[in-house]
Amino acid sequence: MYIPEHFRMKQQDAMYKIIRSHPLGVLVTLNEQGIDANHLPFELDADRMRLTAHVARANPVWEQCSDQMPVLVVFRGDASYVSPNWYPSKHAFHRQVPTWNYEAVHVHGRITIQDHENFVRGLVARLTRTHEASEPKPWRMTDSAPDYIDRMLKAIVGIEIAIERMEGKAKLSQNREDRDRLQAAEMLESKGHAGLAEAMRQA
Repeated sequence: MYIPEHFRMKQQDAMYKIIRSHPLGVLVTLNEQGIDANHLPFELDADRMRLTAHVARANPVWEQCSDQMPVLVVFRGDASYVSPNWYPSKHAFHRQVPTWNYEAVHVHGRITIQDHENFVRGLVARLTRTHEASEPKPWRMTDSAPDYIDRMLKAIVGIEIAIERMEGKAKLSQNREDRDRLQAAEMLESKGHAGLAEAMRQA
């Protein structure tokens, strides 16, 4: 990923935050048919430097990946178009152009296929607890009949990625005058992009 130095995420915790708040990543693999991409919800274990997820058994990606094959997982945080009309300096000098602001994290690592019932059961339980936490009455695996859950678990395969390297990009108008960056943040907040606006204010 091309990252000008002023857009580079330097803190690992900032990259973890993007992964946890936007866990639907894109797993990019290379096989004999070419480049493939699969959209999967990932769990991050920062202590072990691992990403885990599962795929449908019918998805050929798990059979196309050999153990320890290098892979890339892309996570994209908040993003939005930015109009040059939002910059105060544009109205004074007429030297601004449209752009997009966004946050993204690329995780490079090596994949291991985990076709084990205990692995996928534990993974699904953790993902469920995480994503159901905000529900008034969180769904649990025990809400369904055990034989049904057993069948569902047999229909998926786990994957585990050992993280070797991460790189993050936060394009938040750091290369603009403060008045332009802050006014663009105000406009984005007014359009419902509060998270991106706050990141721009802190950039």
